[in-house]
Amino acid sequence: MIMRMSSLFVRTLRDDPADAEVPSHRLLVRAGYIRRAAPGIYSWLPLGLKVRRRVEEIIREEMDGIGAQELSFPALLPREPYEATGRWTEYGDGIFRLKDRKDADYLLGPTHEEMFTLVVKDLYSSYKDLPLALYQIQDKYRDEARPRAGLLRGREFTMKDSYSFDVDDAGLAESYQRHRDAYVRIFDRLGFDYVIVKATSGAMGGSRSEEFLARSAVGEDTYVRCNNCDYAANVEAVEVRPPAPVAYDSAPAAHVEDTPDTPTIQTLVDHLNASYPRQDRPWSAGDTLKNVLVVLNHPDGTREPVAIGVPGDREVDQKRLEGQLEPIEVEPFDEAEFAKHPALVKGYIGPGVLGEKNASGIRYLVDPRVVEGTAWVTGADAPGKHVLDLVAGRDFTPDGTVEAADVRDGDHCPVCADGTLETARGIEMGHVFQLGRKYADALDLRVLDESGKLVTVTMGSYGIGVTRAVAAIAEDTLDDAGLCWPRDVAPADVHIVAAGKDEALFSAAEELARELDAAGVRVLYDDRTGKISPGVKFKDAELIGVPTILVVGKGLADGVVEVKDRRTGERENVEIAHAVDHLVSLVNS
Repeated sequence: MIMRMSSLFVRTLRDDPADAEVPSHRLLVRAGYIRRAAPGIYSWLPLGLKVRRRVEEIIREEMDGIGAQELSFPALLPREPYEATGRWTEYGDGIFRLKDRKDADYLLGPTHEEMFTLVVKDLYSSYKDLPLALYQIQDKYRDEARPRAGLLRGREFTMKDSYSFDVDDAGLAESYQRHRDAYVRIFDRLGFDYVIVKATSGAMGGSRSEEFLARSAVGEDTYVRCNNCDYAANVEAVEVRPPAPVAYDSAPAAHVEDTPDTPTIQTLVDHLNASYPRQDRPWSAGDTLKNVLVVLNHPDGTREPVAIGVPGDREVDQKRLEGQLEPIEVEPFDEAEFAKHPALVKGYIGPGVLGEKNASGIRYLVDPRVVEGTAWVTGADAPGKHVLDLVAGRDFTPDGTVEAADVRDGDHCPVCADGTLETARGIEMGHVFQLGRKYADALDLRVLDESGKLVTVTMGSYGIGVTRAVAAIAEDTLDDAGLCWPRDVAPADVHIVAAGKDEALFSAAEELARELDAAGVRVLYDDRTGKISPGVKFKDAELIGVPTILVVGKGLADGVVEVKDRRTGERENVEIAHAVDHLVSLVNS
């Protein structure tokens, strides 16, 4: 079926939408693919829907190829399964909740682990029924506090979520690998640059977890790669390699010194070098221990103050901290909290008052670099005073460790001895988890094994952001003129432009469109007449981004048409008699 610009439901825009923050958002709206309905919610117009469905087709082909079976759950879900797993509470304000006329609680599905688990429990009871893989492509709903970047972070979005069910961990490992391999094929076909990184499981639970990130400067995820080995990880999943413990038998005793007017790490370092110079080298920020206070907001409403100790040359990365604690939310420690804890002296807080057994009663977690025997300069819990040579394990003992300090270019690789880390930005496109038995335990999904014994099923979870993929592909392939789709996901194969007012141009373009359509080539034909100039048509063709543009224009008098590669900009004149064969060959190649 030929799409004709004269009747296609599309309006291209010359100006950027006021709320567009990233290029894909700006161009998808301008080119007539999507329209904003509400913050984080978009209507899909015909061109956009064609691209989205092409993405879905690729996903379905690869999921079906590994034996996964498609089903579809409702978006409106009852409270009870989510209550059983604890996620009705854990999700907090992150989900849309509603009541029916009988005052029963429901939610709009943010994800469907519970429903997949229950449907398998309902229908299967024997090891002979497993392994099993099920998937759906369906809309999800999350009440994002700050929806942004168009399709990249919305409140309604389409996901492919699939789940594997196995009798034992060996089966889960095989299912996980099959899904992972399928994801590699899917993302290769979608045509954007991506990287696979180690990730945290967060609220999903489980053990092994990896993310597929589209490399992008506008991505919300920061990841690292080693310059020496194949280590790659989301920053939330980076595990610092702690130094070896240090012997402290001969270490000097801790001593409190006056350090007036040193509210920042830099002022403290300057004062130390002026008043208490070291013999071996100058003091640096890395010699200090900075104690940062936060409040953990638990899903059940409990608020817990916590202190995080990090070397003074580091900052606490809130996103990294939340990645370790999810679904707990992290909030700043404000003046009201300080008023509740009079033992805390702002600007001079040290381990002396921190810890569940000490004066403040505040749990004290430290960076893994704070190992036994390391000596630090830190607050002495008195105005204008710091303590020097405070030794971990001798003078203070934290309640535990936490990976919360920021990760930087040049940090040591956690895996190899010689590598350093390089940071980059990415868009999370897919996430694979070995869930294990978290949801099967909560919902009592068990089957009889070969010996007739009831065993709990082990699960894997595998997600792909379908609508986010549309934006990620756009981000990776667009240019200054507009969108530039890879052929596998483009809304059409060839965009024909009748460039002029002569009726002969339109007759030739119409004939080419019909012949290409008959040959199985998907055609978008700009057949608009009247006041639509060739210049406007050319700009629209560039903006819409179909991979091949066929111009029927002045060259027709000489028996030729122009074929342009949208991505490279290369042009060639082709005899009109051979144009259809040439384009069919181009599309099929």
